[in-house]
Amino acid sequence: MTEFSLSSINFAWLPILPLVTVSVAAMIVLLVGVRIEDDDSEGLGWLSIASLALAFVFSLAMVGVNGSAFSGAIAIDGFSVFFEALILIAAGFTILMSLDYASETRLPGAEYYSLLLFATLGMMLMAVGGDLIVIFVGLETMSIAIYVLAGLRRNDPRSNEAALKYFLLGAFSTGFLLYGIALTYGATGSIKLEAIRHALEGASSVNPLLLLGIALLLIGFGFKVAAVPFHMWTPDVYEGAPTPVTAFMAVGVKLAAFAAFLRVFMVHFGPVSVDWAWVLWVIAAITMTTGNLIALVQTNIKRMLAYSAIAHAGYILVGMTAVDAHAGASVLYYLLAYAFTNLGAFSVVVALERTGEPSDLISDYRGLAERRPVLAAAMAIFLFSLTGVPPLAGFVSKFYIFSAALSAGLVWLVIIAVLNSVIAAYYYIYVVVAMYMQEDGVAVPSITAKPALVAAIALAALGTILIGIYPQPYMSAATTAFNSALGLRTLHAASLLP
Repeated sequence: MTEFSLSSINFAWLPILPLVTVSVAAMIVLLVGVRIEDDDSEGLGWLSIASLALAFVFSLAMVGVNGSAFSGAIAIDGFSVFFEALILIAAGFTILMSLDYASETRLPGAEYYSLLLFATLGMMLMAVGGDLIVIFVGLETMSIAIYVLAGLRRNDPRSNEAALKYFLLGAFSTGFLLYGIALTYGATGSIKLEAIRHALEGASSVNPLLLLGIALLLIGFGFKVAAVPFHMWTPDVYEGAPTPVTAFMAVGVKLAAFAAFLRVFMVHFGPVSVDWAWVLWVIAAITMTTGNLIALVQTNIKRMLAYSAIAHAGYILVGMTAVDAHAGASVLYYLLAYAFTNLGAFSVVVALERTGEPSDLISDYRGLAERRPVLAAAMAIFLFSLTGVPPLAGFVSKFYIFSAALSAGLVWLVIIAVLNSVIAAYYYIYVVVAMYMQEDGVAVPSITAKPALVAAIALAALGTILIGIYPQPYMSAATTAFNSALGLRTLHAASLLP
């Protein structure tokens, strides 16, 4: 009798099964949700979480597989799995902090959760894209859903402003990205990333058309990662959007954008890195400095975290500027630590909000340690991690990034980064001082009746601590993931699809 096993079957659709799961779940949630009242949408949230968990399992099934699918349109490697899994985790956290929030603020549950899932689908497409058009389709799928989510509170002028600004600037940046893709195709003759790399390796000189295409792609990706000078949308959109959506933008959008940015530039544009690395050097320095300096004077915690996100994009760009395997792995580890830390911080911001009152001023956090000591302790952990205090995840991630940059000879860039970390300590610790050493903040509602939100805060705090205390397994996974992406340039594995 022939032994039957899943491993003996060539499931041609297996590489896209996580994508299919999320997309089908989004449509089911939308169809089911039209018959459910907005203040009774918690079941839709749990259905969304279940679908994300299933997609997570399907994604992990591709661990150890290296190749491509759909004639190279989908890249199958550890890099894809790493980002797919992290994006699904970010989406799960976002829904956990949304379960009570959506009901209390009467957000349209069906539209809200389905849009979150469609945005997740776009993010995953950006992570697995093996050609520039797939990455573009993923970016547009994600962006359109996020535009709507940012303005979902239709009676809130700030939410309307956030959606309109994000849409207008996002559409403008999309044009740059699309023109960059067109020029890259004209210079290399392909939209497939593998073919582009082979064309660059075999070229005796760099085509000026390609340089212009790379410049336009930098602008497009720079907008999505909120790098200076393409960051103008970030503070207003973060402040005006519903807080769980802000968390999803701060983490999910950044993960997806950097996934595509890293794959295109560090992996496949590597042969011409001398022509674009110096631009990233300048952008990284300006981004870190601008984000941190403006964050110093913010009184709204969502705007402060927005400028913090800009500064952290600068730190990540430091790693990209190094353009080697160790730096790439360090960037992946940094994104992992950044995701848990920021999701936790925004979960605490959600916990402080009361129905109809955002409570997002830093002064609202005064005396929080006395009224809600556990909540204040959790927020302190997240803020210390963002500062880079050992042994939390933020410290280790900065250590890896700066070490990789030093190894690549980027001494002055590392000096700028370290000085910026010192500046950032002021506005992070200022919030801790307000929580523990000042009084007269807002009355904070108890969150014991919100187990999903409690779980989000607890899991984020646990992840922030564990990733910092035991960095080796996570750094090892990041190294394996990035090396697998690099290996695709010489690995000619059989495609899973003809």
